[in-house]
Amino acid sequence: MDKPRLFVAIELDDSVRAAAARAAEALAGRLSRSRPDLDARWVDAANLHITLWFIGHVGVDHAQAIQQAVADPFHIAPFDLHVTGFGAFPPSGAPRVFWLGVQEGQDSMRAVYEEVSRRLQALGYEPERRPYSAHLTVARVKDPGRGGHAELRRVLGDTPGDAGVSRIAAVTVFRSHLSPKGATYEPLLRVPLQ
Repeated sequence: MDKPRLFVAIELDDSVRAAAARAAEALAGRLSRSRPDLDARWVDAANLHITLWFIGHVGVDHAQAIQQAVADPFHIAPFDLHVTGFGAFPPSGAPRVFWLGVQEGQDSMRAVYEEVSRRLQALGYEPERRPYSAHLTVARVKDPGRGGHAELRRVLGDTPGDAGVSRIAAVTVFRSHLSPKGATYEPLLRVPLQ
């Protein structure tokens, strides 16, 4: 039996995922005209989410321990999250990820992340060294192409990218299934915010 590949994330409303996918499609069109040698894999609307913590492959017993650690209700009130504004990681040099950012709801997202972090650190998981930055990944860049990366960042900054507001009321543990056609995400556990 293969080891489950897990991550903890926030799910978005269907309308926000659809709007984010449309904005990403518009961005892809602009980038293809500006930088035809760019090679990026765009995230399907069904797979759009905001990752809180990527765990990776774990044994079945450990997967159950992770779900138990996350299962207690979060004593954080449901909140609105405004997804808007394109950007890239890393913040300079060749981009590896294109994303939509978070405006309204950042403080609540950070509180949820810190609670997930506390629970997973109790199982021995180390947090990333860089500060948490809530974002919605819309593409992973395989090859940014030749030339200055400033042009890519200019197009990102000039492309409207407002996906709207999503009501966040739960934290979800997902299992990622990888295949040649891409990843699919199976929700294993949804824990309410309250």
